[in-house]
Amino acid sequence: MALKIVLLLLVGTVAGFLNVLAGGGSFLTLPMLIFMGLPPTVANGTNRVAILMQNVMAVKKFHEFKVFPLKFSLLVTIPAVLGSLAGAYAATVIPDATFKKALAIIMIVITLITMLNPTEKLTSREMAWGKGRWTAMVLMFLGIGFYGGFVQAGVGFLILSAMVVAGFDLIHGNAVKVFVILIFTLFALVVFTVQGKVNYLWGAVLGVGNVTGAYLATVTAVKKGNRFVQRVVFVAIVVMAIKLLAG
Repeated sequence: MALKIVLLLLVGTVAGFLNVLAGGGSFLTLPMLIFMGLPPTVANGTNRVAILMQNVMAVKKFHEFKVFPLKFSLLVTIPAVLGSLAGAYAATVIPDATFKKALAIIMIVITLITMLNPTEKLTSREMAWGKGRWTAMVLMFLGIGFYGGFVQAGVGFLILSAMVVAGFDLIHGNAVKVFVILIFTLFALVVFTVQGKVNYLWGAVLGVGNVTGAYLATVTAVKKGNRFVQRVVFVAIVVMAIKLLAG
């Protein structure tokens, strides 16, 4: 038991740091929870407890540093929440074996997307916001919400990619990301809980690690600047790609 707690804390800290600065931390925590003996669908729900705790800390710190675009975050969170409810429900009703296969396929697809490194061009710029751009943004976050509700892992990369369209740099883009994920995770967690797919004990232990990593990541992001975060994102993408391609 003591060894499992230590492992969850360590993995959670690394995952929380990666999740806030880039994404993909759940590709570490999901397999770890399954390794601990949780069924895959329960591991998927339990991971949301840690994500929720992590993003409360991240939003708080980004707000303190005054790099949090609240209005935009609230607008894109609405379709993300709607998508997450559908995605979370889908994740709770499929068999464990099917979810494991889906997770493997998703990990490969997300790797291919992130290898393109769309966040490389993520710098602040003024954008013209007409109906077409807002419609595209709503549809993107509806899809992102469904994906996040279903599996969570790698959703940070997708949101940062959407920030390319929105014209935010990585610092503000990450602030939007952690807020959107915080809100839709709260709704998704309710669905997982109702379906009996959450182990709150392991989720809370993992969450302590995630919170620690989130705190370190937000301070690092603001103090080190956009270029440093770009490097972290790039390294996270490369490491995840190598890990998945190596099997």
